[in-house]
Amino acid sequence: MCFARFAAPMVAGAVMGMVAAVMPASAGPTIVLDVNSGRVLSHEDAFQRWYPASLTKLMTAYVAFEAVRDGELQFNSPVTISKRATREPPSKMGYPAGSVLTLDNAIKLIMVKSANDVSTAIAENVGGSVDAFAKRMNAAARKLGMSGTHYVNPHGLFSTEQYTTARDLALLVRAIRTEFPQHAHYFSMEAIRTGDRVLPNYNWLIGRFPGADGMKTGYVCSSGFNLAATATRNGRTLATIVLGAPSQVERGEEAARLLAEGFKIQGSVSPSITAFAPYGEGRNVAVDLRPEVCSEAAVKARFERGDDDGLLVQRSPYLSAMDHEPRAVTIALGGATGPAPSVPRYADVPIPTPRPDYPLKSATADTAQGG
Repeated sequence: MCFARFAAPMVAGAVMGMVAAVMPASAGPTIVLDVNSGRVLSHEDAFQRWYPASLTKLMTAYVAFEAVRDGELQFNSPVTISKRATREPPSKMGYPAGSVLTLDNAIKLIMVKSANDVSTAIAENVGGSVDAFAKRMNAAARKLGMSGTHYVNPHGLFSTEQYTTARDLALLVRAIRTEFPQHAHYFSMEAIRTGDRVLPNYNWLIGRFPGADGMKTGYVCSSGFNLAATATRNGRTLATIVLGAPSQVERGEEAARLLAEGFKIQGSVSPSITAFAPYGEGRNVAVDLRPEVCSEAAVKARFERGDDDGLLVQRSPYLSAMDHEPRAVTIALGGATGPAPSVPRYADVPIPTPRPDYPLKSATADTAQGG
Protein backbone atom coordinates (compact mmCIF):
# COMPACT_ATOMS: atom_id res chain seq x y z
CA MET A 1 0.00 0.00 0.00
CA CYS A 2 1.42 3.37 -0.98
CA PHE A 3 0.07 6.26 1.08
CA ALA A 4 1.14 8.75 -1.59
CA ARG A 5 -1.27 7.18 -4.04
CA PHE A 6 -3.97 9.73 -4.72
CA ALA A 7 -6.44 10.58 -7.47
CA ALA A 8 -4.24 10.31 -10.54
CA PRO A 9 -5.11 7.35 -12.79
CA MET A 10 -2.78 4.39 -12.40
CA VAL A 11 -1.96 1.22 -14.29
CA ALA A 12 -1.92 -0.78 -11.07
CA GLY A 13 -5.62 -1.48 -11.42
CA ALA A 14 -5.27 -2.95 -14.90
CA VAL A 15 -4.68 -6.50 -13.76
CA MET A 16 -7.91 -6.41 -11.78
CA GLY A 17 -9.85 -5.57 -14.90
CA MET A 18 -9.11 -8.76 -16.75
CA VAL A 19 -12.42 -10.40 -17.53
CA ALA A 20 -12.79 -13.75 -15.75
CA ALA A 21 -9.44 -13.31 -14.03
CA VAL A 22 -9.30 -14.41 -10.41
CA MET A 23 -7.45 -11.87 -8.28
CA PRO A 24 -5.49 -12.91 -5.22
CA ALA A 25 -7.72 -12.32 -2.22
CA SER A 26 -5.00 -10.41 -0.37
CA ALA A 27 -4.99 -7.70 -3.05
CA GLY A 28 -8.51 -6.38 -2.58
CA PRO A 29 -9.46 -2.70 -2.83
CA THR A 30 -9.03 -0.37 0.15
CA ILE A 31 -9.56 3.29 1.01
CA VAL A 32 -8.99 5.46 4.06
CA LEU A 33 -11.13 8.58 4.48
CA ASP A 34 -11.12 11.47 6.92
CA VAL A 35 -14.85 11.53 7.65
CA ASN A 36 -15.01 15.14 8.85
CA SER A 37 -13.13 16.71 5.95
CA GLY A 38 -13.98 14.17 3.26
CA ARG A 39 -10.32 13.84 2.32
CA VAL A 40 -8.93 10.59 0.94
CA LEU A 41 -5.81 9.66 2.90
CA SER A 42 -4.88 6.45 1.05
CA HIS A 43 -6.39 4.10 -1.47
CA GLU A 44 -5.82 1.00 -3.56
CA ASP A 45 -8.06 0.18 -6.55
CA ALA A 46 -10.80 2.25 -4.95
CA PHE A 47 -12.99 2.26 -8.07
CA GLN A 48 -12.79 -1.49 -8.76
CA ARG A 49 -16.24 -3.08 -8.87
CA TRP A 50 -16.79 -5.50 -5.98
CA TYR A 51 -19.57 -7.57 -4.46
CA PRO A 52 -20.54 -5.78 -1.22
CA ALA A 53 -21.89 -8.77 0.72
CA SER A 54 -23.37 -7.56 4.03
CA LEU A 55 -21.84 -4.11 3.72
CA THR A 56 -25.10 -3.73 1.79
CA LYS A 57 -26.82 -3.45 5.16
CA LEU A 58 -25.23 -0.04 5.68
CA MET A 59 -27.45 1.23 2.86
CA THR A 60 -30.42 -0.66 4.31
CA ALA A 61 -29.91 1.24 7.55
CA TYR A 62 -29.39 4.54 5.72
CA VAL A 63 -32.69 4.22 3.84
CA ALA A 64 -34.46 3.30 7.10
CA PHE A 65 -32.96 6.39 8.77
CA GLU A 66 -34.25 8.51 5.88
CA ALA A 67 -37.72 7.02 6.30
CA VAL A 68 -37.77 7.88 10.01
CA ARG A 69 -36.46 11.38 9.35
CA ASP A 70 -39.17 11.95 6.76
CA GLY A 71 -41.92 10.83 9.13
CA GLU A 72 -42.86 7.62 7.32
CA LEU A 73 -42.44 5.57 10.50
CA GLN A 74 -40.70 5.60 13.87
CA PHE A 75 -38.05 3.50 15.53
CA ASN A 76 -40.76 1.84 17.64
CA SER A 77 -42.80 1.00 14.51
CA PRO A 78 -43.43 -2.68 13.80
CA VAL A 79 -41.29 -4.76 11.46
CA THR A 80 -43.10 -8.03 10.70
CA ILE A 81 -41.23 -11.13 9.56
CA SER A 82 -42.77 -12.47 6.34
CA LYS A 83 -42.67 -15.96 4.86
CA ARG A 84 -40.20 -14.70 2.29
CA ALA A 85 -37.95 -13.39 5.04
CA THR A 86 -37.94 -16.77 6.78
CA ARG A 87 -36.57 -18.38 3.60
CA GLU A 88 -33.40 -16.28 3.53
CA PRO A 89 -30.22 -18.31 4.18
CA PRO A 90 -27.96 -17.71 7.19
CA SER A 91 -26.76 -15.59 8.73
CA LYS A 92 -30.28 -15.16 10.18
CA MET A 93 -32.29 -14.99 13.39
CA GLY A 94 -34.73 -17.72 12.41
CA TYR A 95 -37.85 -15.98 13.69
CA PRO A 96 -41.12 -17.60 12.49
CA ALA A 97 -43.36 -15.77 10.02
CA GLY A 98 -45.58 -13.26 11.78
CA SER A 99 -43.01 -12.34 14.43
CA VAL A 100 -42.85 -8.60 15.13
CA LEU A 101 -39.82 -6.49 16.03
CA THR A 102 -39.40 -2.77 16.47
CA LEU A 103 -37.49 -1.06 13.69
CA ASP A 104 -34.94 -0.10 16.33
CA ASN A 105 -34.25 -3.74 17.25
CA ALA A 106 -34.32 -4.82 13.61
CA ILE A 107 -31.53 -2.38 12.73
CA LYS A 108 -29.48 -3.56 15.71
CA LEU A 109 -29.83 -7.16 14.55
CA ILE A 110 -28.66 -6.47 11.00
CA MET A 111 -25.67 -4.50 12.27
CA VAL A 112 -24.40 -7.01 14.85
CA LYS A 113 -25.77 -10.40 13.76
CA SER A 114 -25.99 -9.42 10.07
CA ALA A 115 -29.36 -11.18 9.94
CA ASN A 116 -30.51 -11.66 6.36
CA ASP A 117 -34.08 -12.52 7.33
CA VAL A 118 -34.41 -9.30 9.33
CA SER A 119 -32.93 -7.27 6.46
CA THR A 120 -35.62 -8.59 4.14
CA ALA A 121 -38.29 -7.76 6.74
CA ILE A 122 -37.01 -4.18 7.02
CA ALA A 123 -37.14 -3.82 3.24
CA GLU A 124 -40.69 -5.13 3.03
CA ASN A 125 -41.96 -3.01 5.90
CA VAL A 126 -40.19 0.23 5.00
CA GLY A 127 -40.42 -0.01 1.21
CA GLY A 128 -43.52 -2.14 0.68
CA SER A 129 -41.52 -4.87 -1.06
CA VAL A 130 -37.92 -5.90 -1.58
CA ASP A 131 -37.95 -4.58 -5.14
CA ALA A 132 -39.42 -1.23 -4.09
CA PHE A 133 -36.87 -0.94 -1.28
CA ALA A 134 -34.02 -1.72 -3.69
CA LYS A 135 -35.21 1.19 -5.85
CA ARG A 136 -34.96 3.43 -2.82
CA MET A 137 -31.47 2.12 -2.13
CA ASN A 138 -30.40 2.95 -5.68
CA ALA A 139 -31.99 6.40 -5.47
CA ALA A 140 -30.04 7.07 -2.28
CA ALA A 141 -26.84 5.84 -3.93
CA ARG A 142 -27.34 8.24 -6.83
CA LYS A 143 -28.02 11.12 -4.45
CA LEU A 144 -24.78 10.40 -2.59
CA GLY A 145 -22.75 10.17 -5.80
CA MET A 146 -22.14 6.42 -5.54
CA SER A 147 -21.65 6.08 -9.29
CA GLY A 148 -20.25 2.54 -9.21
CA THR A 149 -22.98 0.95 -7.11
CA HIS A 150 -26.17 -0.98 -7.84
CA TYR A 151 -28.50 -2.82 -5.45
CA VAL A 152 -31.09 -5.55 -5.98
CA ASN A 153 -31.52 -6.75 -2.37
CA PRO A 154 -31.23 -5.35 1.18
CA HIS A 155 -28.91 -7.98 2.68
CA GLY A 156 -26.02 -8.50 0.25
CA LEU A 157 -26.48 -12.16 -0.61
CA PHE A 158 -24.77 -12.83 -3.89
CA SER A 159 -26.13 -11.43 -7.13
CA THR A 160 -24.13 -10.45 -10.18
CA GLU A 161 -26.38 -7.36 -10.34
CA GLN A 162 -25.36 -6.14 -6.87
CA TYR A 163 -22.00 -4.41 -6.73
CA THR A 164 -20.17 -1.40 -5.36
CA THR A 165 -16.67 0.06 -4.95
CA ALA A 166 -14.48 0.99 -1.99
CA ARG A 167 -14.85 4.65 -2.92
CA ASP A 168 -18.65 4.43 -2.99
CA LEU A 169 -18.77 2.65 0.36
CA ALA A 170 -16.60 5.40 1.85
CA LEU A 171 -19.15 7.94 0.58
CA LEU A 172 -21.94 5.96 2.25
CA VAL A 173 -20.09 5.63 5.54
CA ARG A 174 -19.42 9.37 5.57
CA ALA A 175 -23.09 10.13 4.81
CA ILE A 176 -24.27 7.96 7.71
CA ARG A 177 -21.80 9.54 10.13
CA THR A 178 -22.46 13.14 9.07
CA GLU A 179 -26.18 13.10 8.23
CA PHE A 180 -27.27 10.86 11.10
CA PRO A 181 -24.74 11.31 13.92
CA GLN A 182 -27.51 10.64 16.45
CA HIS A 183 -27.65 7.04 15.20
CA ALA A 184 -23.96 6.23 15.69
CA HIS A 185 -24.83 3.78 18.50
CA TYR A 186 -26.21 1.26 15.99
CA PHE A 187 -22.71 0.66 14.63
CA SER A 188 -20.62 0.50 17.81
CA MET A 189 -22.37 -2.24 19.81
CA GLU A 190 -20.04 -4.90 21.21
CA ALA A 191 -22.74 -7.59 21.29
CA ILE A 192 -26.45 -8.26 21.44
CA ARG A 193 -28.33 -10.49 23.87
CA THR A 194 -31.34 -12.40 22.59
CA GLY A 195 -32.88 -14.89 24.98
CA ASP A 196 -30.03 -16.76 26.62
CA ARG A 197 -27.63 -16.08 23.74
CA VAL A 198 -24.99 -13.36 23.56
CA LEU A 199 -23.93 -12.67 19.98
CA PRO A 200 -20.69 -10.66 19.64
CA ASN A 201 -20.23 -8.13 16.87
CA TYR A 202 -18.46 -9.57 13.84
CA ASN A 203 -16.49 -6.30 13.71
CA TRP A 204 -13.66 -7.28 16.05
CA LEU A 205 -12.10 -3.83 16.05
CA ILE A 206 -14.85 -2.74 18.46
CA GLY A 207 -13.33 -2.94 21.95
CA ARG A 208 -9.89 -3.92 20.61
CA PHE A 209 -8.69 -0.98 18.49
CA PRO A 210 -8.42 2.33 20.40
CA GLY A 211 -11.24 4.61 19.32
CA ALA A 212 -13.07 2.05 17.16
CA ASP A 213 -16.75 3.02 16.85
CA GLY A 214 -18.18 1.18 13.82
CA MET A 215 -19.37 0.00 11.37
CA LYS A 216 -20.09 -3.30 9.47
CA THR A 217 -18.63 -6.56 8.21
CA GLY A 218 -19.60 -8.56 5.14
CA TYR A 219 -18.86 -11.93 3.61
CA VAL A 220 -19.99 -14.03 0.70
CA CYS A 221 -17.76 -16.45 -1.16
CA SER A 222 -17.60 -14.23 -4.22
CA SER A 223 -16.57 -11.11 -2.31
CA GLY A 224 -14.21 -12.50 0.26
CA PHE A 225 -14.19 -10.91 3.71
CA ASN A 226 -15.14 -7.21 3.70
CA LEU A 227 -15.07 -4.60 6.43
CA ALA A 228 -16.10 -0.96 6.75
CA ALA A 229 -14.50 0.31 9.96
CA THR A 230 -14.45 3.69 11.68
CA ALA A 231 -12.49 5.06 14.62
CA THR A 232 -12.36 8.41 16.42
CA ARG A 233 -9.35 9.87 18.20
CA ASN A 234 -9.06 13.41 19.55
CA GLY A 235 -12.22 14.44 17.75
CA ARG A 236 -11.03 13.13 14.38
CA THR A 237 -12.96 10.28 12.75
CA LEU A 238 -11.44 8.08 10.06
CA ALA A 239 -13.09 5.36 8.01
CA THR A 240 -11.52 2.54 6.09
CA ILE A 241 -12.98 0.09 3.60
CA VAL A 242 -11.24 -3.28 3.20
CA LEU A 243 -12.59 -5.58 0.47
CA GLY A 244 -11.70 -9.13 -0.54
CA ALA A 245 -9.60 -10.26 2.41
CA PRO A 246 -9.06 -14.04 2.60
CA SER A 247 -10.32 -14.35 6.20
CA GLN A 248 -11.82 -12.52 9.15
CA VAL A 249 -8.34 -12.20 10.64
CA GLU A 250 -6.82 -10.56 7.59
CA ARG A 251 -9.65 -8.08 7.14
CA GLY A 252 -9.38 -7.03 10.79
CA GLU A 253 -5.60 -6.76 10.70
CA GLU A 254 -5.64 -4.71 7.51
CA ALA A 255 -8.37 -2.37 8.74
CA ALA A 256 -6.51 -1.77 12.00
CA ARG A 257 -3.27 -1.09 10.16
CA LEU A 258 -4.88 1.31 7.71
CA LEU A 259 -6.66 3.25 10.44
CA ALA A 260 -3.50 3.46 12.58
CA GLU A 261 -1.47 4.71 9.62
CA GLY A 262 -4.26 7.07 8.64
CA PHE A 263 -4.19 8.85 11.98
CA LYS A 264 -0.56 9.73 11.27
CA ILE A 265 -1.50 11.49 8.02
CA GLN A 266 -2.55 15.12 7.89
CA GLY A 267 -5.22 15.25 5.21
CA SER A 268 -5.23 18.93 4.27
CA VAL A 269 -3.49 18.28 0.94
CA SER A 270 -5.30 15.03 0.20
CA PRO A 271 -7.95 14.91 -2.54
CA SER A 272 -11.61 15.30 -1.69
CA ILE A 273 -13.60 12.13 -2.15
CA THR A 274 -16.23 14.03 -4.14
CA ALA A 275 -13.58 15.12 -6.65
CA PHE A 276 -11.72 11.81 -6.63
CA ALA A 277 -11.12 10.84 -10.27
CA PRO A 278 -11.90 7.24 -11.31
CA TYR A 279 -8.93 5.10 -12.30
CA GLY A 280 -8.06 1.54 -13.21
CA GLU A 281 -8.60 -0.31 -16.47
CA GLY A 282 -11.42 -2.81 -16.38
CA ARG A 283 -12.75 -1.38 -13.12
CA ASN A 284 -16.36 -2.07 -14.17
CA VAL A 285 -15.85 -5.85 -14.12
CA ALA A 286 -16.39 -7.43 -10.71
CA VAL A 287 -13.84 -9.99 -9.55
CA ASP A 288 -15.29 -13.27 -8.24
CA LEU A 289 -13.18 -14.69 -5.41
CA ARG A 290 -15.25 -17.81 -4.80
CA PRO A 291 -12.66 -20.21 -6.30
CA GLU A 292 -10.10 -18.98 -3.79
CA VAL A 293 -12.07 -18.00 -0.71
CA CYS A 294 -14.41 -20.99 -0.69
CA SER A 295 -12.21 -23.73 -2.05
CA GLU A 296 -11.96 -26.81 0.15
CA ALA A 297 -8.37 -25.91 0.99
CA ALA A 298 -9.19 -22.33 1.98
CA VAL A 299 -12.15 -23.30 4.15
CA LYS A 300 -10.12 -26.04 5.83
CA ALA A 301 -7.22 -23.67 6.51
CA ARG A 302 -9.52 -21.13 8.18
CA PHE A 303 -11.18 -23.84 10.25
CA GLU A 304 -7.91 -25.37 11.42
CA ARG A 305 -6.57 -22.04 12.60
CA GLY A 306 -9.26 -22.04 15.27
CA ASP A 307 -9.84 -18.93 17.38
CA ASP A 308 -9.79 -16.07 14.87
CA ASP A 309 -10.33 -13.57 17.68
CA GLY A 310 -7.17 -14.70 19.41
CA LEU A 311 -5.20 -14.76 16.18
CA LEU A 312 -6.28 -11.23 15.37
CA VAL A 313 -4.97 -9.87 18.67
CA GLN A 314 -1.81 -11.94 18.71
CA ARG A 315 -0.73 -11.02 15.20
CA SER A 316 -1.59 -7.31 14.98
CA PRO A 317 0.47 -4.65 16.80
CA TYR A 318 -2.52 -2.32 16.51
CA LEU A 319 -5.00 -4.47 18.45
CA SER A 320 -5.28 -5.66 22.02
CA ALA A 321 -7.50 -8.18 23.75
CA MET A 322 -10.85 -6.89 24.98
CA ASP A 323 -10.42 -6.20 28.70
CA HIS A 324 -14.03 -6.96 29.62
CA GLU A 325 -16.89 -9.20 28.62
CA PRO A 326 -18.67 -7.77 25.57
CA ARG A 327 -21.35 -5.31 26.64
CA ALA A 328 -24.55 -6.74 25.21
CA VAL A 329 -27.64 -4.81 24.16
CA THR A 330 -30.80 -6.83 24.83
CA ILE A 331 -33.03 -7.59 21.84
CA ALA A 332 -36.51 -9.11 22.08
CA LEU A 333 -39.58 -9.56 19.94
CA GLY A 334 -42.54 -7.26 20.51
CA GLY A 335 -42.62 -3.75 21.91
CA ALA A 336 -43.75 -2.19 18.63
CA THR A 337 -46.01 0.58 19.90
CA GLY A 338 -45.34 3.03 17.09
CA PRO A 339 -47.30 3.59 13.89
CA ALA A 340 -47.11 0.97 11.18
CA PRO A 341 -45.32 1.99 7.98
CA SER A 342 -47.60 3.97 5.69
CA VAL A 343 -46.37 2.54 2.40
CA PRO A 344 -48.62 -0.01 0.66
CA ARG A 345 -47.48 -3.63 0.98
CA TYR A 346 -47.14 -5.64 -2.20
CA ALA A 347 -47.03 -9.34 -2.89
CA ASP A 348 -43.31 -10.00 -2.71
CA VAL A 349 -42.78 -13.43 -4.18
CA PRO A 350 -39.11 -14.00 -4.99
CA ILE A 351 -38.49 -14.67 -8.65
CA PRO A 352 -35.84 -17.34 -9.30
CA THR A 353 -32.74 -15.93 -10.95
CA PRO A 354 -29.95 -17.85 -12.66
CA ARG A 355 -26.94 -18.51 -10.46
CA PRO A 356 -23.51 -19.79 -11.48
CA ASP A 357 -23.27 -23.57 -11.41
CA TYR A 358 -20.82 -23.88 -8.54
CA PRO A 359 -19.70 -27.30 -7.35
CA LEU A 360 -21.47 -28.78 -4.35
CA LYS A 361 -18.23 -29.19 -2.47
CA SER A 362 -18.25 -25.46 -1.63
CA ALA A 363 -21.74 -25.54 -0.12
CA THR A 364 -20.49 -25.68 3.46
CA ALA A 365 -18.62 -22.44 2.92
CA ASP A 366 -21.88 -20.68 2.12
CA THR A 367 -23.75 -21.60 5.28
CA ALA A 368 -22.74 -18.56 7.33
CA GLN A 369 -22.66 -15.89 4.66
CA GLY A 370 -23.49 -12.47 5.95
CA GLY A 371 -20.95 -11.53 8.60
